[in-house]
Amino acid sequence: MVSAYNDLDRPPLDERSLQRALMAPGGFVSALRVLPSVESTNTALAAAAEDGAPHASVVVAEEQTAGRGRLGRTWSAPPRSGLFVSILLRPEVPLGAWTWLPLLAGVAAHEAVGRTAGLEVALKWPNDIVVAQGEAEDRKLGGILCETVSGQNAIVVGIGLNVTLRENELPVPQAGSLALAGAESTDRDPLLRALLRSFGTWYGRWAEAGGDARAAGLAEAYRESCATLGRRVRAELPGQRDVIGVATGLDPAGALLVTTADQEEVAIGAGDVVHLRPEDAN
Repeated sequence: MVSAYNDLDRPPLDERSLQRALMAPGGFVSALRVLPSVESTNTALAAAAEDGAPHASVVVAEEQTAGRGRLGRTWSAPPRSGLFVSILLRPEVPLGAWTWLPLLAGVAAHEAVGRTAGLEVALKWPNDIVVAQGEAEDRKLGGILCETVSGQNAIVVGIGLNVTLRENELPVPQAGSLALAGAESTDRDPLLRALLRSFGTWYGRWAEAGGDARAAGLAEAYRESCATLGRRVRAELPGQRDVIGVATGLDPAGALLVTTADQEEVAIGAGDVVHLRPEDAN
């Protein structure tokens, strides 16, 4: 019989312990489940939302067999090798402000990793968590996917973070993990607690400010942790159009502002962004 304890580097999460710690009075989390295996935590939580799951419900999976990323990409990882978590939100702020939620999740992940793993990571606009590799390309540690719930005023925020993924388990050469980056700790329990607490704090500030990211301090926190700003980038937009220039800031909706060589400022609301090396800049 295969046990979750066979791999001592990847112990299982304790659902009851997490519930006691995170569902305490005054806390952010209203409900929390740790599932052994799901295709996607976002899909599982969206189904729960349709059945009436409350705001701030959380689903964590020990294994995702068909996790989803942006643009319909799918991925999977070995059991207990990462954090696979989704958070259900029923925001009482204008719909136009929801575009800040993936950036808010990034700020929370950035804080949690720094606090528990002792590792300096950065955010790549709009939804990647990366670690610098000297002169080499930044390695992607995780990503964020936000999906609205059909027929409801609700959204699911999915966060995936590679924790103990080994070199031979990387899905692509550009990927990485906390362990491979030299993290001081790869214990998923305190990492998850820190992530949800940080998310709850930032969500509370953002909601109290009516979704105004600048008033909540969220815009400034994101700018300080974003590796994209100040870099030359290529934004690959829908319709096979590329925009090349310097990422100079964010607009009020969280879109990336790119200034091209002819000084045109373009707001990028969707699309892939590539950090360019000096030799690739033209």
